Amino acid sequence: MDNDVALRVYKTKAFSKFARKAGLDAPSLLAAARAVQNGHWDADLGGGVFKQRIARIGAGKSGGFRTIILFRHGRHSFFVHGFAKSDRANISDRELGALQALATVFLGLDEEALEAARAVGELEEIGSDDKGGIRG
Repeated sequence: MDNDVALRVYKTKAFSKFARKAGLDAPSLLAAARAVQNGHWDADLGGGVFKQRIARIGAGKSGGFRTIILFRHGRHSFFVHGFAKSDRANISDRELGALQALATVFLGLDEEALEAARAVGELEEIGSDDKGGIRG
């Protein structure tokens, strides 16, 4: 994979609420997105949907949080869902189908649509490097 490709990382309004409550900061989210970009994910669920673990502060990944990232190489990355391992083991088949449909929509957004979603508060871009993205 071309690790020099800049990647813009977003989180949905719902994921932002989860991340705030869970104490997940921007560096943790960017590291998780960078890992997926570099081919190091916990699970490729198909259709641009990836599960990635993020450690709790002061603890390891195994008891941490599970996040769902929508990603396609050369496109944007979106954090759309998160949960604590202690709350549930995984997502259901029905949820996976909905997430794959959502990935089709989100990964097809152009700059104008992304800006419109940001303007109304539905998407928030997570901090990035000086070239408009993160680097692996």
